Amino acid sequence: MAINHDRNTDAPTEPRPRRLRAAAIATVALAALAGGTALLTDNLTNAFGPDSVCGGAVSAEAVNDALGWGKVSDTMYGDGKTLKADGSSCVAKVSRGIFGDDRFVAVDLRKSLNLTPFAVDAESQLFAASANGGSAGAVRDSSFAYALFPADCDSGQQATAKSRSSDAPGLARLAVSVANRAAEQQGCGKERLPAPHKLTAAGTDRALDRNAVCGLPGLTMPDTPGGPAYRATVTPGTDPLWSCRIHSDTDPRSSITFTIGTDPRLVASPTGDPGPTLGRAQEVGTFEAVTTCQGRPTRFRFTPDGLWDLVPDGTATWKQFLTAGGKAIGCEPIL
Repeated sequence: MAINHDRNTDAPTEPRPRRLRAAAIATVALAALAGGTALLTDNLTNAFGPDSVCGGAVSAEAVNDALGWGKVSDTMYGDGKTLKADGSSCVAKVSRGIFGDDRFVAVDLRKSLNLTPFAVDAESQLFAASANGGSAGAVRDSSFAYALFPADCDSGQQATAKSRSSDAPGLARLAVSVANRAAEQQGCGKERLPAPHKLTAAGTDRALDRNAVCGLPGLTMPDTPGGPAYRATVTPGTDPLWSCRIHSDTDPRSSITFTIGTDPRLVASPTGDPGPTLGRAQEVGTFEAVTTCQGRPTRFRFTPDGLWDLVPDGTATWKQFLTAGGKAIGCEPIL
């Protein structure tokens, strides 16, 4: 008797086209998931962005630290492709893609030949080299920061950062980072400056004490009966500078400033023929002089920008300031 062999005793299998369609759907789903993840990563982080911007002078990581998460890009202004103290500048942007709320910080490099740019630092938060491992600078109004270059670079150089989208510590860290990278591009800054961690409070505003102007015994100003009420804003620290601004609400454009630069990196060293001397100080401009305090180059500046009723004799006020200001920061007698 013939035996009937059953060729297929297993359960019916899924037709091949259906299996292929399911695999294709799974592949598309995985690709969509991967693409969505990549899109979110690109929107939320700088994972696919550059490591540095602004001609290599600005770390993208430092920009994210100051402005928050997002993709980093830049726009250069001025001649050339690198930052220089020649008027060139750069705006770094942090973009959050579909989430919006783009943030910006403008950076540039500057070089100071005198103390004029620092006359407005009376209201600033300072960060001192002595408290921050060599990093020094200031933050004004929590929106503008500058940091001095490392000590082995030419003096007078600063890196600046300006933004309304950061806090004061973040801007200070960014400015120091730019100073380090710009110094490296110049071939100096062999010892990198650490991120600053200790900022002073902002300068305090007080009523003008005419017998101890700006808190300096020996610096006086005459009474002005019937005149406006004057106030003095004074930095709470003396490193990298000490600054005081005298002003009144009735004449906001006029002021008197007293400034002492205590960090040798703050201003470029004088060049050319030495100016006249005033005691131990060498005058390098009108009411500006350089001397030494405990062996360190120190600079003094007095700027009577209006309010002449308070300084009827500018030369006398200048000499008082050299004496009283020098004593306040521990200088040997200057006059």
